Amino acid sequence: MFRDIWLARATSTDPADRAVAESTVAQLYRLSGCPLPEFAWVSSPVEAARLMAANGLTDGTLAIDRHTIDSTQARIAHLLSTSRARMNARITRENRRTLGWWQISPGDGPPSPFTSPHYGISPRSIVQEHLLKPLRTSVHDGVAAAIRGLLPPSVGAVTWYGQQEAPRVAHHDFWRQSGLIRFAPRDDEVLDLLVALAGATGWWWASADVCVMAERPTVVHMEPIPNQVHDQRRLHREDGPAVEFADGAAVFALHGTVVPSWVMDDPDVERIACERNVEVRRCAIERIGWDTYIDAAGLTLIDRVDDPGNAGEPLSLYATPDGWDRPERILLVVNGSVERDGRRRCYGLPVPSWTSSALQAAGWTYGIAASDYAQLLRRT
Repeated sequence: MFRDIWLARATSTDPADRAVAESTVAQLYRLSGCPLPEFAWVSSPVEAARLMAANGLTDGTLAIDRHTIDSTQARIAHLLSTSRARMNARITRENRRTLGWWQISPGDGPPSPFTSPHYGISPRSIVQEHLLKPLRTSVHDGVAAAIRGLLPPSVGAVTWYGQQEAPRVAHHDFWRQSGLIRFAPRDDEVLDLLVALAGATGWWWASADVCVMAERPTVVHMEPIPNQVHDQRRLHREDGPAVEFADGAAVFALHGTVVPSWVMDDPDVERIACERNVEVRRCAIERIGWDTYIDAAGLTLIDRVDDPGNAGEPLSLYATPDGWDRPERILLVVNGSVERDGRRRCYGLPVPSWTSSALQAAGWTYGIAASDYAQLLRRT
């Protein structure tokens, strides 16, 4: 499937094809009217940031308008952004003029960018839902965002993401490959170059004399996001980095939450107490187990009752420990469904500090009163 092909490109851990990457970027320089650069290859975006900072490889401010293009990176950015704008305008115009609204009956098969059981959905909407948005979630909001978190607040240069430009490049390439849209030759040329780069390299940075090219990751681990229909994925690995580069730069992530290395290697009560990020704190507690954490942290039990929505299991309400940044209480519950290993996982839910009973806290999580929660036969 088209989306799967592009997701594989975006998360590839194969070594970069340096010859293809360099010749493609050189062509972008030519099209932008810039002299060809030398190429400097590094193992990761982190190493690239260090190299650029040490050698002053940024060459002016990025000012893109019809009058001022005052640096190499700005010229290339202008080339790419104007081409993208023309292709988007072409898609919008053709969608309105000739493609109209698909009118497909339920008997035509499962939904896809070409077929839909729904009557009267525009083709552009279906392409966005089946291709663009899932790739954005998995690649732009997932892998690329996590790698950006490894870098200083600003590397002082425009970053192009190579393989992780996949959402935008795949979107335009789909319309072209499907035959539904024909782009102008100059935009086809630029799109060809971006497709080649997505299949050949990791991130890259352009300057007047040197183009810094980063190798692709050596490790990328992801899992499907639950309850999603278009194979959206998130970073996850329990026994090592979810993303890693050859020089050791690494991202740790649990079920889509990026965490510091101590969460994976040495979670303990003291570090958890000092952690201000609620999601990181939750991941660290789950690494050691809520039961273990509650005992080690000495949390005060406020109330415990049998869970009417999960027969045979308790609901336990605790006061949050000293050091947490806001007063809350924690409701410890047991999952209503069995995990793959046959166990039922315990997990803690933050509830308001005004809750005084476990039933009241459990009802609050569902938006109902304690008396209503007490009548549940089975919670989900």
